Amino acid sequence: MTATETPTSEGTRRITTAKAMAEAIALEMRNDPNVFVMGEDVGAYGGIFGSTTDLFAEFGADRVIDTPISETAFIGAGIGAATEGMRPVVELMFIDFYGVCMDQITNHMAKIHYESGGAVKVPMVLMAATGAGYSDAAQHSQSLWGTFAHLPGIKVVAPSNPYDAKGLMASAIRDDNPVLYLFHKGAQGLVWMAKNPRSIAHVPEEAYTVPIGEAAVAKEGSDVTIVTISLSVQHSLDVAEKLEGEGISVEVIDLRSLVPLDTETVLASVAKTGKLLVVDEDYKSYGMTGEIAAIVAETDPTMLSKPMVRLAVPDVPIPYARTMEYGILPTRDKIEAAVRELAS
Repeated sequence: MTATETPTSEGTRRITTAKAMAEAIALEMRNDPNVFVMGEDVGAYGGIFGSTTDLFAEFGADRVIDTPISETAFIGAGIGAATEGMRPVVELMFIDFYGVCMDQITNHMAKIHYESGGAVKVPMVLMAATGAGYSDAAQHSQSLWGTFAHLPGIKVVAPSNPYDAKGLMASAIRDDNPVLYLFHKGAQGLVWMAKNPRSIAHVPEEAYTVPIGEAAVAKEGSDVTIVTISLSVQHSLDVAEKLEGEGISVEVIDLRSLVPLDTETVLASVAKTGKLLVVDEDYKSYGMTGEIAAIVAETDPTMLSKPMVRLAVPDVPIPYARTMEYGILPTRDKIEAAVRELAS
């Protein structure tokens, strides 16, 4: 796989990540009558994080279905619909809620294709909100993409910006495999949440796709490589642009997908800079940071001129108190400090 560049051209049409997601779903629903949406508050409310805004008004209750608070039931219904030829987009409101429906996700959605010897496809998108920074506390603030990347049978994507959000959603809906689509609350561009300006950007009106499994070189650099995903891409770009004025050149790799994982782009960047920082808002142990470290070590550890640095959430529940919460998150200040140390 090769990296692709995320378009940076400024257009007059600028929308939020949330709007880009909803727009992608609408385009696919118009194109394919088998696509439908299901989940809690996805109808007239438009999803609590804006992921299904305006879909109910256009497609009605038959194709945008508000469900009871029974994640096992409606995810199971989505799986059944997918095996019968439909293409459901099912929203699990917070990824933290996976605990009540883990059997459906990992033992059915992920394994039916394998257990049927390839005879039964499960073309289903399961989307869910991730991320901390809003005092949502321990049961509503986790990222957990590493948990699902560890379990075979599911593609895992996590966009960082509006352009990729739209393109990855279209690719996920068209894919014949189950795709877990994780969107960070802080990258949605919602007016009632603190947001990075990168959460609003130029997005083409027409349909397009972003390939699942191809990383993006979000910013080229020569001194230090940052490998990251989701909202941490925005933070890393902020840091890279700040340090550029001081003569520190940072390359930012936006993985975009954890499954499949674009190892070629990561290795090419590390070989160029010789210095690696992996930033992850998921837990540190047994997660993305360790996987990237292992890939580099197994391929050629001599690429590194300094030991790599892993910046991730320590293995504790996400605190409610704002000061404690930000104390464990990979914030801009922590990213900047790590880059400065590597570059010194």
